[in-house]
Amino acid sequence: MFYMILTGLICGALLGFVMQRGRFCLTGGFRDMYIAKDNRMFYALLIAIAVQSVGVYSLIHFGVIEFSAGSFSWLATIVGSFLFGIGIIFAGGCATGTWYRAGEGLLGSWIALFGYMFMSAVMRTGVLAPVNTSLTSIELPTNSIADSSGIPVGVLIIFFVAIVGFIVYKELKKPKIVIPTMKPRHTGIMHILFEKRWHPFVTAMLVGLIAILAWPLSAATGRMFGLGITAPSANILQFAISGDMSYINWGVFLVLGILLGSFLAASGSREFRFRMPDAKTGITSFLGGNLMGFGASLAGGCSIGNGLVMTAMMTWQGWISLLFIMLGTWTASYFVFIRPQAKKKVSVDGKAVTA
Repeated sequence: MFYMILTGLICGALLGFVMQRGRFCLTGGFRDMYIAKDNRMFYALLIAIAVQSVGVYSLIHFGVIEFSAGSFSWLATIVGSFLFGIGIIFAGGCATGTWYRAGEGLLGSWIALFGYMFMSAVMRTGVLAPVNTSLTSIELPTNSIADSSGIPVGVLIIFFVAIVGFIVYKELKKPKIVIPTMKPRHTGIMHILFEKRWHPFVTAMLVGLIAILAWPLSAATGRMFGLGITAPSANILQFAISGDMSYINWGVFLVLGILLGSFLAASGSREFRFRMPDAKTGITSFLGGNLMGFGASLAGGCSIGNGLVMTAMMTWQGWISLLFIMLGTWTASYFVFIRPQAKKKVSVDGKAVTA
């Protein structure tokens, strides 16, 4: 138990610290792809996937961990991922983003987090469990892209890494934009940790390395998986209600560590402060959190469990989930950001402009 607590908290704290300081927000990244045509955060996600994929399959090759892709619940993945994508826009952050922003003192994220935990628990063991079970039972026998395509997984990884490498090369060749910064309060390592702006690609490499580390640490406790947010979040609420110790595993301490790491990063960079949302934002955050929990439970993972981990494992579930999370995010972004702004545009004579 001590090993589980210690390693789970350390791994989670590293992830929370890196994500908070690097502003590794997939919700904002997917939204910016659609609204601002800015793909940098999506490219950062691809880097994290590539790093993790190479590292984890190396661990599998040397017998450190095991992994089975299993079957593919295609309908649940598509529907759940799309709804999750919508939910993260209303909640103001994805599953991991909600945890680390809660560590910054954003009370709206605490509200979204409770909704997320609540609905995840309801979908797992509550009144909606039959819905979850019935939809996930519609499946294809093979989830592994390598097994179903006949292409060796090593070839898939090499091809993917080559694509990501080319994207990074093209991005780094673009002219750099100098962003004015305040006079630093610290020098050396403290300046780098708490003041210097982190490049999203550097942040992504660190996230990928932490994702690799999570596998052997988790496997040592009997949990054969890497980073995961949805099930551990539900487990916390279920344990708080029932007191059943079976809900406590390595993943629980991972998500609690994210909260701790984010708090340390935000405090050190003077970004921690309690911020109370207005009533409308609070309600929207709660509803968004519930939609996140419903969708992630149905899809078998969130933007981390599916979008980062299962993609790195070269599964259909991971890549199709990532696609539909993005489509859900773009759909919600249209109705939340694009359409309202279009309606506000008026001509000089006061007549509405057709959007």
